[in-house]
Amino acid sequence: MRLLVDREAVQGRVVELGAELRADYQGVEPILVSVLRGGVVFLADLVRAAAMPCLVDFMAISRFDASEDTGVVRIEKDLELDLSGAHVLVVEDIVDTGLTLTYLLRVLATREPASLRVCALLDKRARRIVDVPLSYVGFEVPDVFLVGYGLDLDERERGRRDLLAVDDLEAVRADPGLLDRPTRPDGAWRPPGA
Repeated sequence: MRLLVDREAVQGRVVELGAELRADYQGVEPILVSVLRGGVVFLADLVRAAAMPCLVDFMAISRFDASEDTGVVRIEKDLELDLSGAHVLVVEDIVDTGLTLTYLLRVLATREPASLRVCALLDKRARRIVDVPLSYVGFEVPDVFLVGYGLDLDERERGRRDLLAVDDLEAVRADPGLLDRPTRPDGAWRPPGA
């Protein structure tokens, strides 16, 4: 278990991204789109940090068996807002292969927005298969399993304010309490009182 990005760094970067959005979208009211569930934590903090007029909408998707290779997903909950002529910002928690995001961007582009951009908190570029344009990026992260700040472990742990790198996923599944062990800056955890 390693602390990858602490809560202060996460919040500081979200504030910076919010300021960039406020400057870039001055005079327009963009629609911020998030894919449920992981992006909700980042989206909520980003909306507060941007402190600008905007609309928010959500999509829910599910993967087909083959979608790991293709990125094609089933849209379980579609957007309620009309995107035609709107400035749309897709807010993602993490982008890894780029396959699913590329598919979603193609789907959203058919709705004829005035602009379509992406803001990702985390860019796992090491796993990228498809080069997808990211207009705003919080952090580039290594190819490790991440938990916290919206990212889940079997639908749990999304509420953690820090981002943790999980090196032994099976050990954490067997003992989720491992996530509560303090971490040192060098990445190694230490027992309480050590």
